Amino acid sequence: MAPWSGFWGGRAVLAGAEAYRGGTPVVVKMENPNWSIAEIDGDGFLAGGRRRRRRGKNAKQITWVLLLKAHRAAGCLAWLASAAVALGGAARRRVAAGRTDADADGEDEATATAPALLRHSRFYAFIRAFLLLSLFLLAVELAAHANGRRLAAPAAVSFAAFHAAWVRFRAAYVAPPLQLLADACVVLFLVQSADRLVQSLGCFYIHLKRLKPKPVSPALPDAEDPDAGYYPMVLVQIPMCNEKEVYQQSIAAVCNLDWPRSNFLVQVLDDSDDPITQALIREEVEKWQQHGARIVYRHRVLREGYKAGNLKSAMSCSYVKDYEYVAIFDADFQPYPDFLKRTVPHFKDNEELGLVQARWSFVNKDENLLTRLQNINLCFHFEVEQQVNGMFINFFGFNGTAGVWRIKALEDSGGWMERTTVEDMDIAVRAHLKGWKFIFLNDVECQCELPESYEAYRKQQHRWHSGPMQLFRLCLPDIIRCKIAFWKKANLIFLFFLLRKLILPFYSFTLFCIILPLTMFVPEAELPDWVVCYIPALMSFLNILPSPRSFPFIIPYLLFENTMSVTKFNAMVSGLFQLGSAYEWVVTKKSGRSSEGDLVVLAPNKEHRKQQRSATPVATAEAKKPPAPAEKKKQKYNRIYKKELALSLLLLTAAARSLLSKQGMHFYFLLFQGVSFLMVGLDLIGEDVK
Repeated sequence: MAPWSGFWGGRAVLAGAEAYRGGTPVVVKMENPNWSIAEIDGDGFLAGGRRRRRRGKNAKQITWVLLLKAHRAAGCLAWLASAAVALGGAARRRVAAGRTDADADGEDEATATAPALLRHSRFYAFIRAFLLLSLFLLAVELAAHANGRRLAAPAAVSFAAFHAAWVRFRAAYVAPPLQLLADACVVLFLVQSADRLVQSLGCFYIHLKRLKPKPVSPALPDAEDPDAGYYPMVLVQIPMCNEKEVYQQSIAAVCNLDWPRSNFLVQVLDDSDDPITQALIREEVEKWQQHGARIVYRHRVLREGYKAGNLKSAMSCSYVKDYEYVAIFDADFQPYPDFLKRTVPHFKDNEELGLVQARWSFVNKDENLLTRLQNINLCFHFEVEQQVNGMFINFFGFNGTAGVWRIKALEDSGGWMERTTVEDMDIAVRAHLKGWKFIFLNDVECQCELPESYEAYRKQQHRWHSGPMQLFRLCLPDIIRCKIAFWKKANLIFLFFLLRKLILPFYSFTLFCIILPLTMFVPEAELPDWVVCYIPALMSFLNILPSPRSFPFIIPYLLFENTMSVTKFNAMVSGLFQLGSAYEWVVTKKSGRSSEGDLVVLAPNKEHRKQQRSATPVATAEAKKPPAPAEKKKQKYNRIYKKELALSLLLLTAAARSLLSKQGMHFYFLLFQGVSFLMVGLDLIGEDVK
């Protein structure tokens, strides 16, 4: 860019070349609002190309630099101010609407049960009582800190006696059990952290040695000659329920799998109770049938057992005996065309192999802050937990989708059972007890969606954390009696169930949401700084390593994981003691984030591609108009979550109390954690519904 000229040249143009002799020339790029400065040294910048000595900047240039940096800082402050105003406006709308998580509407009324609502109300009442107690203790400490200066002499003496009695009581009766509970939680925290560290080291070893599961058979030849390669009969199942947004993309992706058409059959297992959705899915299946795809539509009249019942019913078909393997994809999953060619060959000449699991990738991981934080969690789950367990012990929890089962292994393990809300983990544990081995392929991906609203994510996490506790109660006798190696039993009981499914949500909620705030009001019991800050920061660092692009979100991730401990702890207790909410099953909401272009590419022919955007929905809608109640189900609301909101006030109260004892690290943690609970409680982290 040339030196300054025209209006922006100012005095430089009027003074001529003498203006540049005072120092290094400066080029200002006008990229509003983020201006940048480039200093140019060397030959050729001034006329004649003479080499000039490097000279210091003069006062005018320093002034320009400071002004431009000030303008940049002002732009950042303006952005922060606008973001704060938008956040405040969203919070005001939530409070004005007054819609809380206790308000059931539409679909929630069908799934919510009286015991579940009672359980939620009791848990909320406990948190609210704890909050009121902390506010009372804060008032007592503030009054004591003021030394009764504003009180009359008799009142000051009475309050001093009351405070002294409270100090003696808490030192004798409150602090010892609280410190004991804190020490126990710290031990559990260290054990769980050591387990995570060992898994991370195992993942590092896998990458260092470039370990990778390899099929026994050689690479497959071209699919045009099925007789020359290994192309066994594969059954592909797509279970779905009222998922109008994603049925087209999943059916299209499965029908385009690169496998001989005569050697695989697609079952669309539709459990929808909405007639409109049923008609749309049936019509989509018929269109693919007309274009040569081997695909069938199944709809159950009696919808029992949720997904497990749906899969169990499909496996009872008479033609299933002709197939050797079954691949399962949820309604929002889109396998790549080579999925079967990269997974099925691992079964050849490996009769002990029962499951090949692929990892998930996410089409909407950058949609909002909630999806970014979920991506961190799931990347660690697949990259570290699943890969390490699959590589070293040949066992992990089946993810329920994007996997291929040997049908013989399913039948030998007892088939699908409807006794828990985690039928995928149930069948995996029973297959492991029967001696079947699993393989995880970290390099084979299957695209899917992440929940974009906190409401959907919270319900998903509740099901994922209550189901394992139900399964643990049911499987414990079978694990003890089964004839497998002792170390496998120990791994199942102590690591797979107790440490990772029970202890993790227990100590996370108890230590950081209950004990830490209490230690502010009972200073005789304390938590060291390394428990509050350093170890959690190290664990968050390990969790975020599999997704390095998410490093800017390491602090929000740490705070959000502690925030989610409320939901996970509640779910864990519900599943362990078989409370009503443990049996809730809510289909995770999908938005159909696959691009319209992807659907057009996967369409069977040109005529179908032209009709893809509008013909199918419009034709069906004209045939049968949707009733009014169906429209009400589509409505979305942002809600206020009372438990998270109450905990935010509790943590902020404890942060205020920590100022009196000058505990800096604890204050900052409690402050930021309280703000995190406040944002989640006001539903400001996920999808914003206007």
